[in-house]
Amino acid sequence: MHQPQEGVYRRPDSRYWWINATLSNGKRVRQSAGTENRQEAEAFLAKIKLDAYREVHFGIKPERSWQDAVVRFLAVKAMLRDVKGYCSLCRRLDTYLGGMMLNQINGDMIWNIIQGELKRGNKIATINRHLAVTRAILRMARDEWQWIDSVPKIRLLSGEVERDRWLNHDEADRLIAECPPHLAAMVRFALTTGCRASEITGLEWNRVDLERRTAWLDKTKNGTPRGIPLNHDAIKVLAALKGNHPRYCFTFRGEPIKRAITNHAWYAAVERVGLGDFRFHDLRHTWASWHRQAGTSCDELKELGGWKSRSMVDRYAKFATEHLAVAANRIDSGQLGNVIPLSRFSHANEKAA
Repeated sequence: MHQPQEGVYRRPDSRYWWINATLSNGKRVRQSAGTENRQEAEAFLAKIKLDAYREVHFGIKPERSWQDAVVRFLAVKAMLRDVKGYCSLCRRLDTYLGGMMLNQINGDMIWNIIQGELKRGNKIATINRHLAVTRAILRMARDEWQWIDSVPKIRLLSGEVERDRWLNHDEADRLIAECPPHLAAMVRFALTTGCRASEITGLEWNRVDLERRTAWLDKTKNGTPRGIPLNHDAIKVLAALKGNHPRYCFTFRGEPIKRAITNHAWYAAVERVGLGDFRFHDLRHTWASWHRQAGTSCDELKELGGWKSRSMVDRYAKFATEHLAVAANRIDSGQLGNVIPLSRFSHANEKAA
């Protein structure tokens, strides 16, 4: 195959000019210039060569744009199930940072994001998600890709109200009773395993071993497969579904569940029970809360739920108090003999004397 000469050139399959060059840093560049104007293509090539020369001889890093960073960031996150959420956030951030180079992004730019989203009426939790993604992209550009030397300090806004919705056992039983059979099975399974909605609807029989009481999840939120132990209640749910479908465990009218679980049937059941703003994902919070109340440690819960960091589990620590029982009993009425009879006024009385 004929190799194009160095410089700018035409390709028969493209309307744009292309560039071909070996840079002073040893890198080979062959790509579209993105323009039909030859002078613009030559200027683009000259800039690439200048950036490479400055990097080699003066240690000056070539400028990279915010959009360059977003493209690479999304490529890194492409295997995660929530990549669509990242894409949505990045599209919104493009309103503020789309035309910026990375070294131009400073505290004022971050302030603009905050003020802009506040004017849109977004809550603190939503704004913090925008800030967290911005911070993650900039830190990757600095620490992993070495595109920039420093990043602005980005603090998440205080005052975010942590969602703390969970059911007691009576409420859970009433919710299950109001659900149609296919949905009731998924609710019971979520309450006994802590699995997310997508993990439940994607569970296949070839990843379930009822004899060994284990299931293996390959489609998880963080992209890391994990095994989950199946307790007696989870085994009962799956055993009742055996034979309904050759591949998928949870189905509706003989077909895999492809749509969101939180449809009309879910909202109707929640309304009949009077649970208000209750989401399917809150069943996972319920499962974790029940575990902590039953004495499951945070480390055990972290492994059971597939969380990557301990901080994600510490929010449930408030539900376990058995480790404080001994301390609480120290001033029980039957133990007050252990308390030294000091008066809060004794020191003042000594001075008065």
